Amino acid sequence: MSFNDTEIKVVQWAEARQIIPNSTPMAQAIKTLEEVTELLTAIHRGDKEEMRDAYGDILVTLVVGAALADMDIKQCFGEAYETIKNRRGHLREDGVFIKE
Repeated sequence: MSFNDTEIKVVQWAEARQIIPNSTPMAQAIKTLEEVTELLTAIHRGDKEEMRDAYGDILVTLVVGAALADMDIKQCFGEAYETIKNRRGHLREDGVFIKE
């Protein structure tokens, strides 16, 4: 299934459960933070299955949050890429990229 198809299904799922239009972008951002915490725990434990679940849940919260904010998540993603595509910097020993 393509990202576009999955995005549509996620929005439809959120509408069917009244998350859209009754939640808020802030509530979804808080949910995203909860899912990121679950991801960090899964990474720390080396639990690939839980990591996969957390990455997916994070994407769901981002799609729903963008929909609630009347934004297109693909456009946000594309604009972020356009911002970083020519970014220069260096990778530290711990794997963190530091932009110039």
